[in-house]
Amino acid sequence: MLATAYLLVYLACGVAVARFQFPRRRPVERAWLGLCLGVELLMWMPALLAYIPAVRFSRLGHALALAPLAAVTAAAWALRDRRPVRRMEEDDAQLLITALIVAVPLTLLGAYLQHTHVLRQAADGSLYGGQATYGDLCLHLGIITSLRDAAFPPTYSILPGATLSYPYLTDSMSTSMLLLGMDLRMAVIVPGTLMMFLVFFGFVLLCREGVGNRRGVLILAAALFFLNGGFGFLYDVDMALRDPSNFLEIFTGWYKTPANQPEFNLRWSNIIVDMLLPQRTLLGGWTALLPALLLLQWAAKDRSRRAFAVLGVLAGAMPLIHTHSFLALGLFSAGYLIAMLLRARGERDGLRLLFTGAALYFAVTMALALPQLVGNAFKQTLEGGSLRVQFNWVNNSQNQGLIDEYFFFWIKNVGPAFVLLLCVLLDGRRRGHGPLIAGALSIFAVAELVLFQPNEYDNNKLFYVFYMFGAMLAADYASVLMLRLKGLRGRYLLAALFVGCSVLSGSLSIAREAVSNYQLFDAGAVQAARFVEEETEPHAVFMTGTQHLNPVAALAGRNIVCGADLYLYFHGLNYQQNARDVQRFYQDPAGNLDVLEQYGVSYIYLSDYERAEQNADEAALDALFPKVYEAGRITIYAVGE
Repeated sequence: MLATAYLLVYLACGVAVARFQFPRRRPVERAWLGLCLGVELLMWMPALLAYIPAVRFSRLGHALALAPLAAVTAAAWALRDRRPVRRMEEDDAQLLITALIVAVPLTLLGAYLQHTHVLRQAADGSLYGGQATYGDLCLHLGIITSLRDAAFPPTYSILPGATLSYPYLTDSMSTSMLLLGMDLRMAVIVPGTLMMFLVFFGFVLLCREGVGNRRGVLILAAALFFLNGGFGFLYDVDMALRDPSNFLEIFTGWYKTPANQPEFNLRWSNIIVDMLLPQRTLLGGWTALLPALLLLQWAAKDRSRRAFAVLGVLAGAMPLIHTHSFLALGLFSAGYLIAMLLRARGERDGLRLLFTGAALYFAVTMALALPQLVGNAFKQTLEGGSLRVQFNWVNNSQNQGLIDEYFFFWIKNVGPAFVLLLCVLLDGRRRGHGPLIAGALSIFAVAELVLFQPNEYDNNKLFYVFYMFGAMLAADYASVLMLRLKGLRGRYLLAALFVGCSVLSGSLSIAREAVSNYQLFDAGAVQAARFVEEETEPHAVFMTGTQHLNPVAALAGRNIVCGADLYLYFHGLNYQQNARDVQRFYQDPAGNLDVLEQYGVSYIYLSDYERAEQNADEAALDALFPKVYEAGRITIYAVGE
């Protein structure tokens, strides 16, 4: 109850800020923008207070964070736009209905998938997830649980002493819910479902701003974007014709869905189940990105310094929420604003207002973002050696040459919408979409040439923002084609074929996730994690194996000597020595007691993972250390002075 009330306070303040600053915008847009602002404020306010050593990320810090929240709200009122508030009109009501037609069913789907994929408890007490969350969820759980009462800047619980270079504010919002009384499962699901709704709803508003308020176009754009998957289904049809049992593998195999089959160079993963569901930082990033993109268009079209200033604050707060979204916003802004400046070159006053507004936007953004980038993204990307040139993304893996012909790669991955996008490039200027195209192509060009992470696949977080606008423009152009084909008897059949080919792969991928079911932690691991959380010191260091399904780190939030390379490698961290020390200790505890002193270890965890993967000498552990917990196949030892 306290956690829910705290969340509602932030959402109410966000809505108030949007109301004070943009009274002339549509009520639907204003309310949605305010909810997004509320989420972003909840991510930032307690985190800022946590940098005070005496406060930390604690319940006290959350209580104190209400003061700067009130100050921000009061400042928004003092600097408010004093024009009359716009009321709901018929056109606004139609937009609201369209947005709800898209957002409500997709949010219900998202809520169901989070229910099945986030620590779903079986009758015996074991915890389950799905295919999409099997790999990523434990990283986020470890951050969420370890941030309780943590001093900021936070460190990795799976590599103690290493500053957390991963954008953590989306996860810290779940920590806030956890500190204020929600259980871990609901602390993930409740804000996750809220952010999914805001993303689905906001996409419709962004699309309306870009291509107009035509219900059919807006719904089609949402279908192309959120049910994406390309022509991958054709590969599955071909295999099913050879052997019908191959079709069942879509629903039973490990990553055999049409949208994501690396062996066939199919990498256009479905956005809902492969991005929004498992990658919580992207979900939080898009909750901040979509209002920023909408504000950018308002600011540029209205030449509004107020909108540019608010946009700068929103953008400047993004790096610690999701760095890829911040980069995508910057790239889109550059292309979009240059195109708008070129369009306004004949208007002296308009050009001046647009230029000064853009300069204000840049200055505010960089003033707020640079400290985050220097301490976070630059460290990971530049110092970690992740930045490199590679043309054509995963189709030219490690610059070894194109796997598929260039356009064939994109057409088979993106699907029919990519063909329409090529048509838009030839016809877009005449239809007035030049700035949108310039912004989207700025993202595409950089993502096609530069990699920013060790995992080349991660550039899809840029490509999907490009496709966010691509889906809008493709849907708009599809409506143009339907008008041009008026009188053709088969045009509705062609339209149905286009939509079917565009969404079938994505729909099958979603269906696969709806039935996926994988155990994350058995009942014994859950019970042991409960003991660790309740009976050991909050900042105690544990010696455990390096498996990613680690109950000590993920469920109890304790520091461990070394976590999974699945996480640490792709964060550009130097963890190899820690991993070697873990292994040599388990194999010969008596001969490697220095490891315990070196890392300040207080407890040793022994389960079947450590027995199998680390070849643990259980007899030596029994002889050297007292047992503080023993149940089933799990033992926890205490390390003495």
